[in-house]
Amino acid sequence: MTEPSTPRRETSSELVQALYGELKQVASRERWRLGNAPTLQTTALISETFLKLHKVEGWNDREHFLRAAAVAMRQVLVDAARERFALKRGGGVVPDTMSAAERVAEESDEQVLHVDEALARLQAMDPRLAEVVECRFFAGYTDGETAQALQVSERTVRRDWLKAKAWLFVELNPE
Repeated sequence: MTEPSTPRRETSSELVQALYGELKQVASRERWRLGNAPTLQTTALISETFLKLHKVEGWNDREHFLRAAAVAMRQVLVDAARERFALKRGGGVVPDTMSAAERVAEESDEQVLHVDEALARLQAMDPRLAEVVECRFFAGYTDGETAQALQVSERTVRRDWLKAKAWLFVELNPE
């Protein structure tokens, strides 16, 4: 009698190698969307994301890895924004000599931090909506990529994304 074989679980290194091109596209797209902050290059975002993921011995499947990558990218982007806003770096005070590109990056950092705080509140109310925001906003995934990562239909992603955006709009614009 043979024992049932368990499916082989891929390591982070194997998945990053297999999905590097896709991760690079997502990271690049996200950097440009958030103002292309000069302190966090695409390769740096991927590297920091990998450092957060490399401790995991194996992944259930590609979707599990992509979902974790979205969460890790969120953490990396939020950490970078917090670092730039740290008191030791001026606490977010914008010097008069700041260029337009630096002002965009500064505003993007503030936006990332506000969305992250609101997302923590959304997570407590509706975890799946929060996951959709992590995938769409922080990882820059498309509807299809988000659906694959969360193992739901694209229609569900579109519906949840609309709900989440409406909730975030009200939450981030209290007036």
